[in-house]
Amino acid sequence: MKTKAAVLTQTNQSLEIEELEIPTLKEGQVLVKIAFSGVCHSQLNEVRGLKGVDNFLPHTLGHEGSGIVQEVGPGVKKVTEGNTVILTWIKGNGFDIPSTTYRRNDGSVVNSGAISTFMNYAVVSENRVIPVSNEHSLRELPLLGCAIPTGAGIVFNTAKINKGETVAVFGVGGVGLSAIIGARLREAKSIIAIDIFNHKLELARNLGATHTINFKEQDIAACLNEITHNAGLDFSIEASGNRKAMELAFNSIRTGGGLCVIAGNLPAGETISINPIELIKGKQIVGSWGGETQPDKDIPIYLNLYKTGKLKLNSLITQTYKLEEINQALDELEKGMLGRGLIEMT
Repeated sequence: MKTKAAVLTQTNQSLEIEELEIPTLKEGQVLVKIAFSGVCHSQLNEVRGLKGVDNFLPHTLGHEGSGIVQEVGPGVKKVTEGNTVILTWIKGNGFDIPSTTYRRNDGSVVNSGAISTFMNYAVVSENRVIPVSNEHSLRELPLLGCAIPTGAGIVFNTAKINKGETVAVFGVGGVGLSAIIGARLREAKSIIAIDIFNHKLELARNLGATHTINFKEQDIAACLNEITHNAGLDFSIEASGNRKAMELAFNSIRTGGGLCVIAGNLPAGETISINPIELIKGKQIVGSWGGETQPDKDIPIYLNLYKTGKLKLNSLITQTYKLEEINQALDELEKGMLGRGLIEMT
C-alpha cells in the first residue's frame, strides 16, 4: 500500500510530494487515513533549518491532525479499525514507538517520527492518537492536537490563570490565539494581544482579547503600564519565537510573583538576556512543553468545550490547502498571513 507524503529532503528547500510504500505495522503502531493536518510553526522551523542540524533527513513532517484508523498493530488496545482519532505530538497513554520508515519506489528510505500528518496515510505510535466520537467535524479536530492543548494548556495547566488576573500574549498565531481563548474561558480581567500584524490582532480581539498592541507601531512597555496602572502583568505568554518579544514578556510581569511562560522557539544557538535582580525581586520565568497537557485527560475536556460552543475552533482556521500546496502554506505562515492553516487530504 502506498501513500502520498510531503518529504523534507534538505533544509531550506521546498518540500517534495512523493509516493511512499507504507511499512508493515509493528507492535504498538496504528495506520491512520489522514483527513486534515494542521500547519504549525514547528514545521516551518524544521524546513527553514532553524532547529539546527537535521540528522534524520529525508523525513516526513506534521504533528497535529485528524483521521480514521485503518489498521492497528499487535498489542494496540486504545483504538480499533474505523475509529475517528485526533493525532497529537504530545505523548499520551499507550505504546511509545519513536520512529518508523517508509520506502520510495527506488527502495531508498524516508524517515518518520512517532507521528507525521503531512500525508494521506500515516503510521503513528499508539500514544499519539486520541479516539473521539465520529459525530465531530474532522476539519476542526486537528486544532485539538497541538494549538489548543499548547495555548490553552499554558493558561489552564502552566500558569493556572484565574478570574480577574491580567495576561499578555506575545504572538497570536495558532498557539497564541488558543491562549487568548483559554484566558477568556478563565475570565481574566485584561487579555492583551501583541503582534506585528493588525489582521491577527483583530482576530485576537474577536476571540476574546480586551486590548491589542502592535509590536512594531506602538511602545509596548508604555501601553502595558497604562493598562496595568504601572503594576505589571500577572502573566505573560510568549508564543512568537522572537528574542526581543521574550525579553519584553519577562520584563513586563510584576515583581513579587509575576510569571512569564515561554512557548516560542528561538533559532538554534540564539539566547535571551534577563537581569537576575528581577528574579530576586520575585519575577518568574518558565518554559512550557505542550501546555503540560495530558492528552487522554485534557483533550476530552477541550472537546466538551467545543461541543458546548465555548470553544469555537473554526474561528482559528484562516486557510485550507491541498497537500500539493504545502509549500505555499508554509510561505504564508512565515509571512504572518495565517491563524491556523489546514491541509486537507483528498
